[in-house]
Amino acid sequence: MLPFYPSHKVANCKAMNWTIPNILTTIRLVAAPMVALMFLYFTRPYADWFALVLFVSAAITDWLDGYLARSWRQETKLGAMLDPIADKAMVVIALMVIIGFSSWSGWLVLPATVILFREVFVSGLREFLGDTAGTLKVTKVAKWKTTLQMVAIAVLFSQGVFEHYFGMSIMGMDESMVNAVLSGGEEDYLGLGWKLKGAQWAGQIGLILLWIAAALTAITGVDYFRKAIPYLKDDK
Repeated sequence: MLPFYPSHKVANCKAMNWTIPNILTTIRLVAAPMVALMFLYFTRPYADWFALVLFVSAAITDWLDGYLARSWRQETKLGAMLDPIADKAMVVIALMVIIGFSSWSGWLVLPATVILFREVFVSGLREFLGDTAGTLKVTKVAKWKTTLQMVAIAVLFSQGVFEHYFGMSIMGMDESMVNAVLSGGEEDYLGLGWKLKGAQWAGQIGLILLWIAAALTAITGVDYFRKAIPYLKDDK
């Protein structure tokens, strides 16, 4: 005899549809804390490499799961719920790691603070609005800011890779020898020049992209708040 299941439980089981897009989103969500764990269990630059590959792979799945869900018509409530959470978890944890292993430069901390504040603010706003949160639809600008955030973070992770390979290459050299190699006075057998330039360019480009992403992040935050104002007024 088959067990009896209440109809609402059957409906709930059907709603939790583990499609391939949803599985990819879940993998991305699980991968988010792994970015931080890389720096706890591996030495650098290996931790930087693992974090970079993990973050880039997760960022690719962000595009892939959305594309597959639309193409295969497998858009679900579960996916709609998990996708923004996975994106925010990836960005927030990655920024935390980057700042934690940086020199705490204001040029890095300020845009990261804007991004983190906006994500917390909008998440709280959506939670407060409840069922009416559907009015805060994701705009094209919001999609661009997420893309820029992920690209900027990936570039900043690559800076750590260049920096630590440069540091490993100059071990045992004194400052005069390093300067001689970088100035062209000595043969650059270890590639000090391109490693240093790689770190400098990655840092500058990553920082510029992060500032642009922070600006777009602030714009979308203000836009969401403006749209939510009618629902925040007290009834008289």
